[in-house]
Amino acid sequence: MAPSVPLLWVLLPGLAALEPLSVGLAIGVASALTGYLSHPRFYCSYVECCPRDGPRLNATALKAQLDSRLFGQHLAKDVVLKAVLGFSNNPSPKKPLMLSLHGWAGTGKNFLSQILAEHVHPAGLRSKFVHLFLATLHFPHHDQVKLYKEQLQNWIRGNVSACPSSVFIFDEMDKMHPGVIDAIKPFLDYYEEVDGVSYRKAIFIFLSNAGGDLINKAALDFWTSGKRREDIQLKDLEPLLSVGVFNNKNSGLWHSSIIDRNLIDYFVPFLPLEHRHVKMCVRAEMAARGYAVDEDIVQAVANEMTYFPKEQKIYSDKGCKTVQAKLDIHEDLVMGDARVRG
Repeated sequence: MAPSVPLLWVLLPGLAALEPLSVGLAIGVASALTGYLSHPRFYCSYVECCPRDGPRLNATALKAQLDSRLFGQHLAKDVVLKAVLGFSNNPSPKKPLMLSLHGWAGTGKNFLSQILAEHVHPAGLRSKFVHLFLATLHFPHHDQVKLYKEQLQNWIRGNVSACPSSVFIFDEMDKMHPGVIDAIKPFLDYYEEVDGVSYRKAIFIFLSNAGGDLINKAALDFWTSGKRREDIQLKDLEPLLSVGVFNNKNSGLWHSSIIDRNLIDYFVPFLPLEHRHVKMCVRAEMAARGYAVDEDIVQAVANEMTYFPKEQKIYSDKGCKTVQAKLDIHEDLVMGDARVRG
């Protein structure tokens, strides 16, 4: 503390007129105040901080949010909930959590990854500890694969060094050039550390349309045989997905060492959405906009979607992806109905 006393005299000349006891008290108060302001609990109430002990998820809140916002995906909800809670409750995981989400557009893959990111880091996609990569934006050129691999390794290494519980989301995996994603293989493996950095508390999520046709066929087979979609189990689809994606030349995971070394913890299938699920999406969107739910409008929006197979028209070919845009068309009706009710 002694070195700081002359400095206080320079900055605050008035201290020279004070009694030694007063000076000592002033220095003590300043020291205590500095310690309080720099305490993590105070500091992190104003600035986003990385959880020191890794993410500790609220199981009840996460389940409630998945139940109220993700529709028609019993498999994805069950698998992801158990996987992330088990991972977050493990004080010393052997490897990072690696999830690969598959299904057609609009089935909820992005939605689920955003919900998960928000529960790990409350700022979600705005968090400096959550990193979203888009294949067509960040890795567009086939002739620069080597450069992308080097940049990707450096980016992940630097960010995990700053926050061990970082979340990395790779969207459009079906559009990524084969070989790029293999750059992260060393970080996903069963190593205590890689070059002095531990990656075991990080979470990696792949989002891909690849394998969607396989999932849709399996769902249709269940429907044709009179079985409920809720009876579809992970074991019915996961082997098909892992093999199908590995052998799909249009997938960023084609012949990937990440699959070959069994480093993906779960291949998570997203089932095609039925008419009833689309209606759930419309109701949720109306509620999110603060509108009273009008079942006539819900039905109208759901009916404007296109469905497959052509004859049976069971599944929405865009899932819930265009629900917001469809509802915009009915904005005048919704607002007019609200004025009448008012």
